[in-house]
Amino acid sequence: MEKVFYLLIPLVISAILIPFVKVIGTKCKIYAVANSRTVHNGIIAQCGGIAVYVAFMIGMALFMNADRQMNALMIGGSIVFFSGLFDDMYNLKPKQKLAFQIVAALILIFYGRVQLNVFRLPFGIVIRNGIIIDIISFFWIIGITNAINLIDGLDGLCGGVCTIALLTIASLAYIDKHFDVMTIALILSGGIIGFLFYNFHPASIFMGDSGALFIGFIISGISLLGFKSSTFITLGVPLLVLLVPIMDTLVAILRRTLAHKRFDEADRKHLHHVLMYNLKLGHRNTVLFIYFFTLMLSVNAYLYIYNKTLGLISLIIIAFGIELFLELTQMISNHYRPLCAIYEMLKERFIKTTK
Repeated sequence: MEKVFYLLIPLVISAILIPFVKVIGTKCKIYAVANSRTVHNGIIAQCGGIAVYVAFMIGMALFMNADRQMNALMIGGSIVFFSGLFDDMYNLKPKQKLAFQIVAALILIFYGRVQLNVFRLPFGIVIRNGIIIDIISFFWIIGITNAINLIDGLDGLCGGVCTIALLTIASLAYIDKHFDVMTIALILSGGIIGFLFYNFHPASIFMGDSGALFIGFIISGISLLGFKSSTFITLGVPLLVLLVPIMDTLVAILRRTLAHKRFDEADRKHLHHVLMYNLKLGHRNTVLFIYFFTLMLSVNAYLYIYNKTLGLISLIIIAFGIELFLELTQMISNHYRPLCAIYEMLKERFIKTTK
């Protein structure tokens, strides 16, 4: 029963704080104004991350013992949170936000020693070099932090996907008796769920960069904590559970690069935009569809842990489906269609041989 409180207390704190945060957001003019890229109407406060941050910090103080790693996680998370809050208020330049994230990542790695121990590649290749390990850990932290931020485009989307990912990590950590990772994941998911009561469509408040960047940073940190001292939370599990934001980020970078645009230049071709507008699923159904897909990936993570062969087969099928989806929806480019091209070539040869 004690473990229920890890989630429940931050949830209640976050839910209670949101009405006050709305008032703060309105008075301080921390709100999202509708434009050509947004999908909402009117002026809505975008500082819900404050409630998630406060709920998380209180939960950590109540349920976690302070040590070097926990201190680094909370200091780094605070740096990322406040940089996001400044961005919500004053629109920081991308390079300025990245600078804060770099500082936070370096604190987590070199002060907290939250990093990989080894990096295992296929065919039994193991990387133990300290510098290479630090570089991989650094890019993992920066990548996940920004990937979570990029999917914060629809009501309830970022919060829901992160909650599913965190609860998956928490349950796997419990199975492996890795209770510090489980506790942190439950505390953060509780804070997010309390926020989701107000953020699910139609949202009355948004998370803002303060919330999305903070959540992404903490998730990246606990996944490294799990990898460092556990047999199961390797990068493969977080990669799988967080496949939606990771895939969306990589596709966006590739799409913008091919179009000769800056990789950080915003557009309306993210996964949720394609589902909502191109496939006409609508706002709520798009979010629910991505929830369902993330849940499928979580189930696949369990499957991979208990039966690697079935897990890999399932993952290959999912990867094939994702590739086909990217080609048919032209999310990368109008000219990117390798599977479709192979299908058309085989179809043409079949027609010729049957004549």
